[in-house]
Amino acid sequence: MARAPVVVIGASAGGVEALSQLVAGLHPDLPAAVCVVLHLSPHSPSALPEILGRAGPLPAHQATDGERARPGHLYVAPPDHHLLLDGERLAVTRGPKESRFRPAVDALFRSAAHTRGSGVIGVVLSGSMDDGASGLWNIKRQGGVAVVQAPGDAAFDAMPRAALEQVAVDHVARAAALGPLLSHLVLTHPPEVPMPDPLTDDERARLELEVRLARQGPASPHDVSALGPYSAFTCPECHGAMVQIEEGGALRFRCHTGHAYTAPVLLSELSRAIEDQLYQTRRAMDEGILLLERLGQRLPGPQAQALLSQAQAVQARANVLRDLALSHAPLDEDVP
Repeated sequence: MARAPVVVIGASAGGVEALSQLVAGLHPDLPAAVCVVLHLSPHSPSALPEILGRAGPLPAHQATDGERARPGHLYVAPPDHHLLLDGERLAVTRGPKESRFRPAVDALFRSAAHTRGSGVIGVVLSGSMDDGASGLWNIKRQGGVAVVQAPGDAAFDAMPRAALEQVAVDHVARAAALGPLLSHLVLTHPPEVPMPDPLTDDERARLELEVRLARQGPASPHDVSALGPYSAFTCPECHGAMVQIEEGGALRFRCHTGHAYTAPVLLSELSRAIEDQLYQTRRAMDEGILLLERLGQRLPGPQAQALLSQAQAVQARANVLRDLALSHAPLDEDVP
């Protein structure tokens, strides 16, 4: 018996409005489960299931680990948890973050591509950076359907644009038109049939490994070495060594504890690290100045003058560092 299609949707900044418009247009008897990842604060409960339940005809609730993905229901990733598809069931995990996010759109999309093959319709909505492009590429490679919100219709167009640049997308539409479009695609989507796996052996092994990493993290520090050669970069979160992954013309990185970054996000993190280090160095110099001055106030004549002169010299260097920090331009400001 053929499986019903499944719809996986990813969004970030500006995503609540786009999701609300999308679900409003879904068919009330949609014969597909709908799984949603929206980048959320990990520190507070999510009202997204209630919002989407009111906005559209499908019942919406927060996904729970191990439950069956039922057609006609909408499942939302909980805060600080990845939502994955495991065949007919859902998996809710706390695997390593991807590009600083958990839940991550790519984690959901890859799991859907891995376990549901050509029966997947992937949708990328409004958001910053490029989460979702890698996962949508895998969905498309497995014979699924790739759908993207029109960049001009998105409050934040970086995620839709990244998907369009990296994936041969099947449909581009405004958020308000996506519900009817998805309903049509689900109702006319052919049942899954046996077909040659379009992935190469290396791509298939990488997809399977990255789905496992999102579920439980690496089983050993050697796991990620199968994804690609080690790079010169270290993980911004744990400072572990990172391998370099080339996928569909795009560049990604993953460290041996499992954290993952796309190239634009890693560039943004490196830019932030430069500014942080400038201010940390300035802070250490300020503390040195204060200590030199305090010691100078406690010592007699010549010794005091020597310390106070040294404090003035450090102050001059600290002012140079201050100017560097104030003039620091983000490395990624010209990256599309």
